[in-house]
Amino acid sequence: MIRLWTRSQAEKKVSHWVVGLCFSLSSLVCSAANLHLEMLPGSEGLGPEIEAQLIGVIAARPANFIPRTKHLLEDGSPRFTNRLALEASPYLQQHAHNPVNWYPWGEEAFESAKALDRPVLVSIGYSTCHWCHVMEEESFDDIEVAEFLNQHFIAIKVDREIRPDIDKVYMTAVQAMGSNGGWPLNVWVTPDRKPFFGGTYFPPENRANRPGFKTVLAFLQSAWETQRDKIEVSSDEISVAVIEAIEDVGANDGGFPDASILSQAMTEVNAQTDPVWGGIGLHTKFPSSMPLRFLLRYHRRTGDREALRLALLTLEKMAHGGIFDHLGGGFHRYSTERSWQIPHFEKMLYDNALLVPIYLEAGQVTGRDDLLQVARETLDYVATEMTSNDGGFYSALDADSRTPSGEMKEGWFYTWAPADLIEILGEERAHIFSAYFGMHPEGGNEGRIIINKVRSEEQAAESLGMSRAVLRSEITKIRHDLRSVRSGHAPPLRDEKILTAWNGLMISAFARGGFVLNSPRYLSYARRAAEFLLLRVRSEGALGRVFFAGESSGPGFLADHAFLIAGLLDLFEADPDLRWLNAAIELQDIVNNEYGDEEGGAYFRVPRGVDALFTRQKTGSDGALPSGNSVTALNLLRLYEYTLNADHQERANQIFQTFNNAMRRHPLAFSDLLVALDYRLDTPFEIILMAPTTGNGLTELLAPIRRHFVPNRVIAIAQEGDDFVQKAANLPIIKHRKVLDGTATAYVCVNQVCRLPTTNAAQLEQQITQVNELLH
Repeated sequence: MIRLWTRSQAEKKVSHWVVGLCFSLSSLVCSAANLHLEMLPGSEGLGPEIEAQLIGVIAARPANFIPRTKHLLEDGSPRFTNRLALEASPYLQQHAHNPVNWYPWGEEAFESAKALDRPVLVSIGYSTCHWCHVMEEESFDDIEVAEFLNQHFIAIKVDREIRPDIDKVYMTAVQAMGSNGGWPLNVWVTPDRKPFFGGTYFPPENRANRPGFKTVLAFLQSAWETQRDKIEVSSDEISVAVIEAIEDVGANDGGFPDASILSQAMTEVNAQTDPVWGGIGLHTKFPSSMPLRFLLRYHRRTGDREALRLALLTLEKMAHGGIFDHLGGGFHRYSTERSWQIPHFEKMLYDNALLVPIYLEAGQVTGRDDLLQVARETLDYVATEMTSNDGGFYSALDADSRTPSGEMKEGWFYTWAPADLIEILGEERAHIFSAYFGMHPEGGNEGRIIINKVRSEEQAAESLGMSRAVLRSEITKIRHDLRSVRSGHAPPLRDEKILTAWNGLMISAFARGGFVLNSPRYLSYARRAAEFLLLRVRSEGALGRVFFAGESSGPGFLADHAFLIAGLLDLFEADPDLRWLNAAIELQDIVNNEYGDEEGGAYFRVPRGVDALFTRQKTGSDGALPSGNSVTALNLLRLYEYTLNADHQERANQIFQTFNNAMRRHPLAFSDLLVALDYRLDTPFEIILMAPTTGNGLTELLAPIRRHFVPNRVIAIAQEGDDFVQKAANLPIIKHRKVLDGTATAYVCVNQVCRLPTTNAAQLEQQITQVNELLH
């Protein structure tokens, strides 16, 4: 039975962002130009202006354009075209040939709803969402459904990756109604944008206990006509509940969190971590990168071995499981079960960007190269598969890929038929493969093998009666041969929009990888991406949200600025060019002016002047991505160490005060803010390296800094001459430092009080270790 939302359901607490199950949706492919525009069924027509624009877009398409629809004319061109063909979003373009009269989010759609007195369907998804794809094929590409929808509703498509603010509001609304979150997210709202009903995936017809989409549409159309007063009351109540749920996270009591909250978070991690396989929970698992960062810092602060054990257990199981691509590198979106063996095969840029630094840090903590190797292979995957010619990073790879028969199936590109493996490798090498990776098909993949590392090198070598060196050589050849064969298969489709926030995360990953692994190549990727974003995605100082098809568009959000600032600071430490630090300072000034809440503290998601949906949203909890406020807090603390501008530290303190109550209620939801708090509760220190113009001795001094996990510090490197003069004028921590004995000299300082300078790498290592142990 379908019920309207009630006040009792509004009282359910929505504590923090819940990431729903997302699968994969193939990207738009291109088709031959066709200048025929057929009336969308049940619609009033698009109007001559829109039709003229659509004809221009269609005429400009390449001859090999293949439309994503089953409704084709005899020449293979699409029978229907709607407004979404004019949009830059790859996700919206995927729906451009549905018979649904889709609108993009904007005033035109809501003005039409008011004029026609109709409710509005807001359907939210993203380009690699599997169930978005399923619902499109079953319902949105169905003429009967489209006709009813076009006659009785105004339909809006939203790309959640471009408009996370809209997604957040309506996801919170659906959760307040008592439903689970996820995508596609389908919400029915009044012409003034207030939600009154919603859900995620709906099958076309009633199925088990799930109402069909046709049933839902008919019910809501009838309710709109006969129960308008109830809908209006419901929509008012749920809108209030949504505002309360979002803004409750930012309730400020003026208190400041102390170290006890870190212990409280550790207790929560212990209770929620799978003791056998690692990760949060016992069923479907996401990589949960933010809690892992916290665990490594908690271990450093307290010496708690359990914190380190849980972090390493999770990192090892993920690296061995099918969630990691053992041939091409990089991580898939999530595991469909607790052991990380059977993934959902979509690959997201941000997951990989967030996991690289954790594997680097774990490698520093333990000295284990196998953990560093996971970071290397992930960075290599992004460099090879996800980097544009301009230097920006693409968003995602689809889970679905085309089989030899032409069907689109999830995971086909990444999985293997056992007989094919034997044919490619031969019996002897297939036996080696089986000893190391296993040869047992996993459930749900039609008898195809998902590559998992089932034994360690030592175990596999012993079972095969060979040395580890010989095994390692054989596995390298096997991976190479399988990768070569796989490269000849149809690859998953790629979402080539370049999102500013996700690129900021990837700049951090490459910069930190370049520094820790001493790789100029990785550093070059970070540098190129930073140059691209600062040149092509920034307008009048502020950042846009997305770059696609040669243009920057969409409002930049707090996360876009915060993540890029963090990336620039990481880049400055690895590549000490003052332009990176200056750009970070300029962007932080924009964040303060355009996003800051001068009365309540912390920062809003959307800038001043943008038409926010109900509220500008001020949150500190993490979702699939860290909170913009948590990243900003750490940015401000790092900027303070460089500049000694007290305003930076004060603004960071206000963030901690703003979210103090919410952090204490559920600290694990604020894992990334706990990372910033760990920094704030320490006395961070500075490592200054002064180098002669020849650079003599600098490489040797950098070596111990690369090796050690020292999270709560800043690094400044200056060279004698003009470089020193410029930096000394901007950075107080560099003033009065000098090169000794014509070789690179290190200064380890706490609150600008320095230990004796040294030109000896071993002595520097000892100083760093001592200070790192004393300050927490």
